[in-house]
Amino acid sequence: MEQQNTSIKILGIDPGTNYCGYAVIEVNGSKIKLLDLGIFNMKKIENPYEKLRTIFLDVQEVIENHQPSSIAIEAPFYGKNVQSMLKLGRAQGVAIAAAITMGLEVTEYSPKKIKQSVTGNGNASKEQVAAMLGSILNVKIDNYPLDATDALAAAMCHHYQGNSLLGNQKKYKDWSSFINDNPDKLSRK
Repeated sequence: MEQQNTSIKILGIDPGTNYCGYAVIEVNGSKIKLLDLGIFNMKKIENPYEKLRTIFLDVQEVIENHQPSSIAIEAPFYGKNVQSMLKLGRAQGVAIAAAITMGLEVTEYSPKKIKQSVTGNGNASKEQVAAMLGSILNVKIDNYPLDATDALAAAMCHHYQGNSLLGNQKKYKDWSSFINDNPDKLSRK
């Protein structure tokens, strides 16, 4: 049975109200290519609502430019500073809103899950994650901000979880149910 290579693009987002990281990867079979990597810099914007507007519009621009099929976004983690968490949650929310208004599937991953999927260690440092990503993709990414490499890690995590190729598939209780719904997947050699 011949394997079909379908190119899938995934947008990764590391939300933040001063720096919001983004990355786009393209997966074609077993090959993963980095298409875009960077940050939206809102440090000089004083109005908090203008920052959110900027995130919304910038995420939509990346989506328009690359046409990804899905978005992987880092979930805010619980911290001691409630105000920081609220700001992160707002940044995440507008990034999600930008994606869903453009028809993308959104999947949220905890920081620990992202680190685990990229490095094998859920407690890895941001620098360790960036170094591993550079090694996996065979690209030099050590000059990029850690917010950008965190976004790349989210996209890679999504790919590793199988969502990039499988999407949200129906769950089956047994093989016969799967075969009944997918007769074309049965090889009759």
